[in-house]
Amino acid sequence: VETDVVSNTSGSARVKLGETDILVGIKAEMGTPKLEKPDEGYLEFFVDCSSNSPELEGRGGEELGTDIANTLYRVFSCENSVDLKSLCINPKEHCWVLYVDVLLLECGGNIFDAISIAVKAALFNTRIPKVRVLEDEEGTKEIELSDDPYDCIRLNVDEVPCIVTLSKIGYRHVVDATLQEEACSLASLLISVTSKGAITSMKKVGKGSLDPESIFEMMETGQRVGKSLHIALQKILDEEESLGTSRPKVGFLG
Repeated sequence: VETDVVSNTSGSARVKLGETDILVGIKAEMGTPKLEKPDEGYLEFFVDCSSNSPELEGRGGEELGTDIANTLYRVFSCENSVDLKSLCINPKEHCWVLYVDVLLLECGGNIFDAISIAVKAALFNTRIPKVRVLEDEEGTKEIELSDDPYDCIRLNVDEVPCIVTLSKIGYRHVVDATLQEEACSLASLLISVTSKGAITSMKKVGKGSLDPESIFEMMETGQRVGKSLHIALQKILDEEESLGTSRPKVGFLG
C-alpha cells in the first residue's frame, strides 16, 4: 500500500495485492448538495478497467467497471461509513463532492477487496481545503478558500468498510482468491466489514448456490478476516504518515 502517489489529486493510493494492481485518485470539487440530503456532501465513483487483461477489453471491462462502481455505492451508502455532513459547506447551496476514480492496472484476482483497501487508503490520504462562507450586507454569500495548503480537513476513515470476498470451492471457502481459484469457484460472497467487525452489506456473485449454513460460516470468516485487515491497513497508513516527507516513494515504477 502506498498513498499520495498522484500529485494533482486531493488524495490517492496504490495497492498491489498479489498480481492485482489498483490505483485510486480522489478529487474534491465544489458542488450543490442533493435535494434529499441538503446538509451533506457526497461521493461519486468511476471505475476504469482498461487493464492489459484481454478479457477486460471492450464490453467486458465496461460491465465490470459498472458492477464495481455499483458495489462501491452500496458499500458507502451505509450511514456512518464517511461523515458526509463534514463535506457540507453551506446547506442547500454548496458542498464538497469527492470524485473517486479507480483504475484497474492489473487484474490478478480478488479485485473487490483490493479496490476497497485502495479506496480507504486514498480517503485517509485525502485533504480538503478549508473554506469560509462570507456574507455581505446584501446577503450575497461568497466562499473563500484558505491559502495555506496545510489548513485542510481530513476525513475520519475509522468506519469506512473494507470488502472481504469469500469464494466457495467444493465444501470449503477461501479468502484472497487468485484468478485460478476464482475459476474453480461457482459462487462467492462479498461482505463489507467495518474495523469493529460489523457487516454493513453483502452480495452474492456467481452462478452457483450457497446454502444457509455455509453463508453463516462465510460471514463469520469475513468478520474475522475483515477486522485483521483493517488493523494491518491502519498500521501501514499510520507508519507512512509518521514518516512524513522523508518516506521513500515507489510510485508507478515500483
